[in-house]
Amino acid sequence: MRHIRLVVEYDGTELHGWQRQAGQPTVQQHLEEALAQLLQHEVQVAGASRTDAGVHARGQVALFTTDKPIPLHGIRRGLNSLLPESIAIRAASEADESWHPRHSATGKHYRYTILTSPDRSPRWRTRAWHHPEPLEVHAMIAAARALHGEHDFAAFRAAGCTAKTTMRRVDSITFTRIGELLEVDVRGNAFLRMMVRILVGTLAEVGTGRLAVAQVAEILAAKDRTKAGKTAPAHGLELLAVHYDGTRVPRM
Repeated sequence: MRHIRLVVEYDGTELHGWQRQAGQPTVQQHLEEALAQLLQHEVQVAGASRTDAGVHARGQVALFTTDKPIPLHGIRRGLNSLLPESIAIRAASEADESWHPRHSATGKHYRYTILTSPDRSPRWRTRAWHHPEPLEVHAMIAAARALHGEHDFAAFRAAGCTAKTTMRRVDSITFTRIGELLEVDVRGNAFLRMMVRILVGTLAEVGTGRLAVAQVAEILAAKDRTKAGKTAPAHGLELLAVHYDGTRVPRM
């Protein structure tokens, strides 16, 4: 049996996230249907990250198994001919039997894009959070330092999160200004449900002055979701990469 690893890119605007849902178009559903058509047998696809509706990805990682001898380039090209325009396979490779896209991951890199402009932009309406209020980025950088390292991030997870533990490690939160765009890159070992979006929403509150820099550390220590900022919109978030080097993340 062959174990095939895929790197998947998608525009999540019209998709209801990664995970298959009855009656809704999802990335997993489209992949499984395309693979079944290509391979002529039912396929179950596992993903590295269960991205939410509206979230985009450039480096989602997925796995499926098959006994068909189709070459890797044939799998990639065949899938790209069958998938909707919003989803594409960037790479296909063989994987070890013990490898799993989520359990074997050692880190993830997300980018959140904010449009800091008084006027909305049709170009960025599905790719960035339009934030018409000015943001004091230096304050956001200072507040983000309290989030680096391994902590209990219970204050930064959405209702319905099923993770067994809320301990996570954030390796870095960096800010890059490109004209009116503010890119927030968040790297860590793993993330709770909507954790990155809640982190960004909270830091934006610091940027507007509604929260003081020191309050972010207090929110983290309180472990109370009601004390953190609002959840930033899904369409500003993109999964850039999943990493598989170093120490394996415990199953969560």
